Amino acid sequence: MTVILDAMGSDRHPEPEVLAAILFTREFKEELILVGNENEIKPLMKKNGGTGLQIRVVHAAEVLEMEDKPVENARKKAQNSMAVGMDLLKSGDGQAFVTAGNTGGAMVNALLKLGRIKGVLRPALSAIFPVQGGKCVVLDIGANAECKPEFLLEFAIMGSIYAQKLLKIENPRVGLLSNGEEAGKGNQLVKDTYPLLKNAPINFIGNVEGKELFGGAADVVVTDGFTGNVLLKTSESVARLMSNVLKEGLMSTPITKIGALLAKPAFTRIKQMMDPAETGAAPLLGLDGLVFVGHGRSDERAMYNAIKVARTAISVDLLNAMRGAIQDQISRLPIP
Repeated sequence: MTVILDAMGSDRHPEPEVLAAILFTREFKEELILVGNENEIKPLMKKNGGTGLQIRVVHAAEVLEMEDKPVENARKKAQNSMAVGMDLLKSGDGQAFVTAGNTGGAMVNALLKLGRIKGVLRPALSAIFPVQGGKCVVLDIGANAECKPEFLLEFAIMGSIYAQKLLKIENPRVGLLSNGEEAGKGNQLVKDTYPLLKNAPINFIGNVEGKELFGGAADVVVTDGFTGNVLLKTSESVARLMSNVLKEGLMSTPITKIGALLAKPAFTRIKQMMDPAETGAAPLLGLDGLVFVGHGRSDERAMYNAIKVARTAISVDLLNAMRGAIQDQISRLPIP
């Protein structure tokens, strides 16, 4: 198994990527490909003891910055690190690609270089949310701001496959995010999507509200990319707020400090559960290749975990499972 890592993706590139690559190859003893400016990567590798490890550096002369317009700059910067990395993925040099760069840029480059799985209308960006009693796959979280009902139908099928393969859930419960549990609730998109999911070959449980999502009522929740992105960023902000408030309160007096010390193991578990760095990256499902996108603020630990997620996806043969399920399920559905 070989993971291809975009060394120029994160806000502080290439340091987090290089350190994560060194940590990964030391632990797993597997080849990893770093794509980016070799004049920046190689000195960092030498400085941090990466020389001699199974890390292959492939030079990419250009970088897609966060402020770049995805479509325009992906074409102008044809030798950007994402494009070069996805060329390697397409040629079979590696089996998964990971970046912490511009999400739109990742989507555009992936569509240009890899294309979609046959039968897929729109790829979706997914995320694994910590919920009561486990985890929940939520998609789309930002790849498609405007959606049609048939897009959400595909998201539900792909999310179900992802939950089966990565979370080991045999028959994932799929919910449709709405402002009410009843079938008639929601905007027009939700109302039009409901009957499609009800008749799809998935374990559809109906509409779910935000409280049911975090209460663990579903294993997969589907929504449009605009709503999903707002949900993701809001939940991350609330988690940080609660963590800061608790920290301030527990450190306010000598007595509360003693209580904090006694409760430290529980707070550590909560922190790990809520920390996006524990997951590392989210997959762009529906592409004809394994592509994972991490947060621009990713540090060494987040990038290391992103590589591990990609490695797991390779090991469970996620791409072929997705291809097979889409041909078996989506191709039989009445999608124009």
